[in-house]
Amino acid sequence: MESNSMQKTIGVVGAGVMGIDVATSFAAFGHKVILMDSDSEVRDSAFDRMKKNIRGYKMLSPLCKDYDYSAIAENITIVDSIESLKDADWIVENITEDLALKKSFYKEIGKIAKEDVKYAVNTSCISITELGQYVPKPENMIGMHFMNPVPLKECVEGVRGYHTSEDTEIAAQELLKSIKKYIVIVNDSPGFVANRLSHIFMNEAAYLVMENVAEPKKIDAIFKAGYGHKSGPLETADLIGLDTVVNSLNILYESYQDDKFKCCPLLKKMVAAGLLGKKSGQGFYKY
Repeated sequence: MESNSMQKTIGVVGAGVMGIDVATSFAAFGHKVILMDSDSEVRDSAFDRMKKNIRGYKMLSPLCKDYDYSAIAENITIVDSIESLKDADWIVENITEDLALKKSFYKEIGKIAKEDVKYAVNTSCISITELGQYVPKPENMIGMHFMNPVPLKECVEGVRGYHTSEDTEIAAQELLKSIKKYIVIVNDSPGFVANRLSHIFMNEAAYLVMENVAEPKKIDAIFKAGYGHKSGPLETADLIGLDTVVNSLNILYESYQDDKFKCCPLLKKMVAAGLLGKKSGQGFYKY
């Protein structure tokens, strides 16, 4: 794809489902990406997974028609240590929805990152304001909730923490514009807008399966045909990862103490059985 005259060095933390796609999206438009993951198996498989994803995305959407795997891979360096991110202009963090893990990361990165680095928290539930206290400049942190699969989605949910500066909001807008995405900024609140809505759909759909009201294909078919959505709630849950859905529901329930966010027992059982969705080969569907 075309080179980027405003090229940045982007530190992408986590090479899982989201991290791979985030790295691909930035690298496709000429940004230099440092992709960091501490798991050797995840690192070793990263480029193979990326290549497979790109092949599929090119067939699915005109947004990715010019993606070239070789060119994208040249813009990505895979590393195993946090110290490798010290010169990044942006840190885009994709750690699993675990508050303790994210806190630990920001305490460490805050000690070594550049003074003017910007932090983009790719979270769907966790407070940006709370995480901001663990970096030297909380005004440089913003939520950047990418939708899955990242290359196919133009919209990014931006989250303004209590201290997030206008300069950081503008910088985030410009960064995403450089990869042909746009940001919709909302205020910091657990689950923000996207997950407070989507996780109720996914959770209730799981209850429908558990109660034998309908099988997954029928639930998703009604949702897609009736509301015009591209994927149903159970297909979406499988894509995100059922473990991630359960973690997010737990955070929402703990935050609001509202039973509407109480995780469906079937979801917990599936996660315990290792049925995590697409990434494990089986969830509500087989892959």
